[in-house]
Amino acid sequence: MTRLTARFWVDAYLARLRFQDIPAFVVSHGDDTAGSVLIKLNTLDGSARAFTRSFDLMSGERVWAELASGPEADVDNSIAKQRGFDPDLWVIEVEDRMGRHLLDEEGLA
Repeated sequence: MTRLTARFWVDAYLARLRFQDIPAFVVSHGDDTAGSVLIKLNTLDGSARAFTRSFDLMSGERVWAELASGPEADVDNSIAKQRGFDPDLWVIEVEDRMGRHLLDEEGLA
């Protein structure tokens, strides 16, 4: 199975969000080919959540797992640590008061 490049996935994800009128932007541009992607959901109330892709060992499927949640500053600190470990990491910030991120939709794992 062919894997999509990180840049292609990010562009497609941002387009999906735009179609739903959900603001999002690239905070950190990672490696275009093989960079990992981290999604920060900012609910604009001082809270945030961060998601990262991982593997479900039971099913073997790629899934989005919550990396951190809570006050936005704490989530930002968690993201900064991840960026320290992985300089090729993409960070996408989604801003939605209703908490929509679309990561649970088909085709985004």
